[in-house]
Amino acid sequence: MPLPDVAILPFDGPSVCLFCGSSEAVHPDYIQSARDFGAATAGAGWRLVYGGGGVGLMGAAARSAHEAGGRVVGIMPGFLRSRERLFDEVETIVVTSMHERKQLMYDQSDAFVVAPGGVGTLEEIVELLSWKRLDLHAKPVVFLNIDGFWETFFELMRHSVSQGMTPPAFLNAWTVADTVEEAVQQLQAAIGRAS
Repeated sequence: MPLPDVAILPFDGPSVCLFCGSSEAVHPDYIQSARDFGAATAGAGWRLVYGGGGVGLMGAAARSAHEAGGRVVGIMPGFLRSRERLFDEVETIVVTSMHERKQLMYDQSDAFVVAPGGVGTLEEIVELLSWKRLDLHAKPVVFLNIDGFWETFFELMRHSVSQGMTPPAFLNAWTVADTVEEAVQQLQAAIGRAS
C-alpha cells in the first residue's frame, strides 16, 4: 500500500536510523551510549532518523544530536504522542500507523543502528532483517551491543540457523559494535562521511 506524501526537508548527506528503547527505567550506560551516538551523528555530518520520542534512549539520542548542531528527523504515529512524549524541537513527522512509521524510517535512511530496546525495537529490527533476508534491501545494519545487551538475540539467530530454519549466510546480515566509537567506524566504512 503506498504511503501518503509527507513533507520532509531535504538533506544532502547520509542519514542513519536509530532503533532503540523509549523506557526511562534502564541502566545509565544505555542512556549515555544513546547520547554519545546522537552527538557522533552530528559530528560526522549525518542526519539522525529516529522514532520521534522525547523519552528513554530515543530522547537522549535526539537531544544530543540536536544540541550538537546535527539534523534530526523524528517519525511517530499520532497515537503514541502522549506515551513517547513527542520531541518537537526537531523536525517531526506524525504518521497514522506503526507500519507507516517504519516505512518512512527505512525510506529516509542509508544505514541502521540498533541500540538496546524492548519489544518495539525487536519488532522493528526483525522486520528490517527479514527484508534483508528477502533481498529487499542491502543497507548496513549495526547492532550497538552495549554491555552485551544483544547477545541473547544473536544466540537465537544462531539457533535458528543450527535448526535449519535460516540459512547460515543470514548471520552476515549485520555487524556488531560494542561501543559507540566502533559503531561510528563501521558506519563510516559502510556509508562514508558527509561532504
